[in-house]
Amino acid sequence: MPFSIALAGKGGTGKTTIAGMLIKYLLKMKKTPVLAVDADCNANLNEVLGVEVADTLGNAREEMKKGIVPSGMTKDIFMDMKLQQAIVEDDGFDLVVMGQPEGPGCYCAANTLLTGFLEKLTGNYPYVVMDNEAGMEHISRLTTSNVDILLTISDTSRRGLQAAMRINALAKDLNIGVIQSYLIINQTREAPSDMVLDIINHNGLELAGTIPEDDMIYEYDLKGQPTIKMPEDNKAVQAAYTIFDNILN
Repeated sequence: MPFSIALAGKGGTGKTTIAGMLIKYLLKMKKTPVLAVDADCNANLNEVLGVEVADTLGNAREEMKKGIVPSGMTKDIFMDMKLQQAIVEDDGFDLVVMGQPEGPGCYCAANTLLTGFLEKLTGNYPYVVMDNEAGMEHISRLTTSNVDILLTISDTSRRGLQAAMRINALAKDLNIGVIQSYLIINQTREAPSDMVLDIINHNGLELAGTIPEDDMIYEYDLKGQPTIKMPEDNKAVQAAYTIFDNILN
């Protein structure tokens, strides 16, 4: 079984950037190959990683639901072919993009096939990093793999922290097998206040650490440069590495 790390958080908290930092860290530590899964409907993990995406698993599911399967090809073989086409290969990691949310109608058969192929795919990687939107239901719907670590990302706002608490509570209610949950506070200007720490402790979350606000991240994003290529001596990258050292080693 691969070691699976899922990230979630309110929009704008920088979870996709942190997912990229985590993949950068795993590559640095020779914990490869890594399977990166973009399960956010607003898919942009590929931009953080600097790779192009040609197809998504959602497209394959949609085509199968509509019966767009070539003559003489079984649905199993078709889905296997589409899955392979959706894998973006790079140095040390591969990327799979889930695609847009499901439309109207029944996706039960397509989801069942997709789940099976994802399980086989993840079995080829020692580490899986999954970038998610705020809701966690799609994880339980699309893959039965356990989540070894759930990293919930918040900014310093009260709404960000409240969203993190809701995500953590939701993850406990869903059958996704979260073994350990951590909170990362991103874009900080100072250490968390006692009030913030009380909110975190009261909700049973463990604070893994904080990542400071950094202008270089904004510059890379503005120029369309993949943040995975940020220098390792950058203060935000160094803070993230310290967190990953503590929770993974």
